[in-house]
Amino acid sequence: MRNALKAASSTTGRPIVYSICEWGQNKPWEWAADVGNLWRTTGDISDSWPSVLSIMKSNLPLARYAGPGHWNDPDMLEVGNGGMTDTEYRTHFSMWSVMAAPLLIGSDLRKASDATFKIISNREVIAVDQDPLGKQGEVVSSEGERWVVAKKMQDGSRAVALFNESGSAQRIATTTTAVGLPGVDAYTLRDLWQHKSYHTAGTIAATVPAHGTVLLRVSADDK
Repeated sequence: MRNALKAASSTTGRPIVYSICEWGQNKPWEWAADVGNLWRTTGDISDSWPSVLSIMKSNLPLARYAGPGHWNDPDMLEVGNGGMTDTEYRTHFSMWSVMAAPLLIGSDLRKASDATFKIISNREVIAVDQDPLGKQGEVVSSEGERWVVAKKMQDGSRAVALFNESGSAQRIATTTTAVGLPGVDAYTLRDLWQHKSYHTAGTIAATVPAHGTVLLRVSADDK
């Protein structure tokens, strides 16, 4: 199939994406990079918080297998289907983007609410997912249901997800050193959901609502 699609692509002049789905049963991340462009890493997703959380936890450890042209696929987006809160949907979209996952809309756009469109059309978050470097975010820490996941970006910045798995608001904190940024006097933090920028000397922190995610893009300021 791979060879046939390559031949068809060459003949038509159109790129063809080959998605492999055997639900992660045979560890395709270990062998499929030479066969297809993406591979499902888990069973099917459902429009529920436990499903999204379980898939996220299964997909995060596979970061080293992802890269340009070969991606871990934690299944389609459920944003807007009604089984979760908007806070949970923002987490869903944020974490799929930090994991460089294919962003496949799984809801009926004819019936989508303004809140749904606002989530799935956030260009700053989509840019994290689509960054040309093609890195999947890696877990920096995950203590007490407080997660920090950092993704290296092509321009040297880091996308940093502060994710609160728990059922109550939590302060989640890390540092610019921990997420891999160089040591400088100051850094700019861009909140990708609030569309606001802040400055820090090195601390990255926020109070995050239950099941919520604060997604930041952090860059070292020029000296």
